[in-house]
Amino acid sequence: MTFQSILFEHPFVEKGTEENIGISDFITDLNLDQIINAITISKQDYNLEPFFSMPLSDVQAIHYRHEVFQDLENPSILQSIKIFSDGMRNLRDHLNQVEKLYYEMQKESWFLDAVDVYCRAVIELANDLGSFALKSRGLSSLREYLISYIESSQFLTLNSELDELKAELSSVKYLLLIQGNTIKVKTYNAESDYSADVEETFKKFQQSAAKDHSVKFSDRAEMNHVEAKILEFVAQLYPAIFRKLDGFCRKYINFIDDKIGTFDREVQFYIAYLDYLESFKFNGLKFCYPLISVSSKAVYAYESFDLALAGKLQNEDSPVICNDFFLKGKERIIIVSGPNQGGKTTFARMFGQLHYLACLGCPVPGRKAQLFLFDQIFTHFEKKENIENLHGKLQDDLIRIFDILQRATPRSIIVLNELFSSTTLNDSIFLNMKIMEKIIELDLICVYVTFIDELSLLGEKTVSMVSTVSPEDLTLRTYKIIRKPADGLSYAMAIAEKYGLTYVELKERLKS
Repeated sequence: MTFQSILFEHPFVEKGTEENIGISDFITDLNLDQIINAITISKQDYNLEPFFSMPLSDVQAIHYRHEVFQDLENPSILQSIKIFSDGMRNLRDHLNQVEKLYYEMQKESWFLDAVDVYCRAVIELANDLGSFALKSRGLSSLREYLISYIESSQFLTLNSELDELKAELSSVKYLLLIQGNTIKVKTYNAESDYSADVEETFKKFQQSAAKDHSVKFSDRAEMNHVEAKILEFVAQLYPAIFRKLDGFCRKYINFIDDKIGTFDREVQFYIAYLDYLESFKFNGLKFCYPLISVSSKAVYAYESFDLALAGKLQNEDSPVICNDFFLKGKERIIIVSGPNQGGKTTFARMFGQLHYLACLGCPVPGRKAQLFLFDQIFTHFEKKENIENLHGKLQDDLIRIFDILQRATPRSIIVLNELFSSTTLNDSIFLNMKIMEKIIELDLICVYVTFIDELSLLGEKTVSMVSTVSPEDLTLRTYKIIRKPADGLSYAMAIAEKYGLTYVELKERLKS
């Protein structure tokens, strides 16, 4: 195959328009914005956020990325790519410096060095990839492209002219005659260097190690006007070489190959994600390459977790609790109930995160997983009431869920969290039942966090999962969500007893 992109096997079909990508509600509801920020924070120069905002819609496109990820799990291959990236970063630093400099010949010198850095980086990467047993279509086709590129007449001419010009510039020698405020620049004609003879002559008078009075020259990039004038005179002594340098810079102003430049940016998607996973893996958390289902809506994940929350817990040295789920046969909807602060919303976010990361072609949290190739993700989480639109909270909830159900297709995934909490229990049950009927009718995969246990009993498409507490202490949440019938227990009495807030205790306090 002909190399086009390391991210997209068919970039003109699969790649969206980066400029039109916005932040969807579900990105923030599922805390995916926190995950994306944590992944990309150290790679700001590459603008990776658009790549993490474009889930794929084709299974083969996802497999294409899986293959590249798996190749890059080889430390030697990953290190070679990182060395290439360092070279390209050095190249960009040189080109940025060219823009900052004032004197033309100094600009040309930095440009020449930039071309040298580029050629060395490309050749080294091509040679390195040639020594690896690559399995991915992406890196294999890149290797073929690089080998062809460095053997092309275009690159060979560039590299040959570069080496020739460097050699000629290295041959430039000149004399500086400094007398008072006058500096003369002359051609070097093999005059003797007397510094060594002087040192040898006076060596016999040396009694002990003398203090070093040598002056360290500044390593700043910019020249001062005196240095610039000296360089101007040197160029007059060697006009042919400096004309050649000027012609080289004009001829190769656009020397970076487009595909190589694009690869340098796109491969950071993989590097950034793998670097992000390192600390989780070090702490024993598992990641896997999920099976992606197009037709079957049977999904599962084992030993999975909320990636955003896990990052925070690791920073606090707190344990990360893993959970499992599965939907089989005609099952489509997970109704999550149980006591407050028991991990229900975290579980719902985990479900959404898994599907989103899977459709980016990334490894996902968990020992094993099969996930659905969605067309859209919709979420409905609690939002502050907007006083500007003159709607009540109930009306806002109804408008939002109506919009979701209008736009959803049988290939969509919906994550809902405590709908209609602002109304009465009877009204909430009635409205939730209506919403569930529509979700069932559309055959949507859905996770629904709710206090209404009756929703789990609507038929074969719904299953119940419940957040659990410690059997020894009912006030302690285990944060494990297990598949079992809803029991309607909130354990509020146990919490009230623990903190001395039962009705009887409060009444006694009021008496006293």
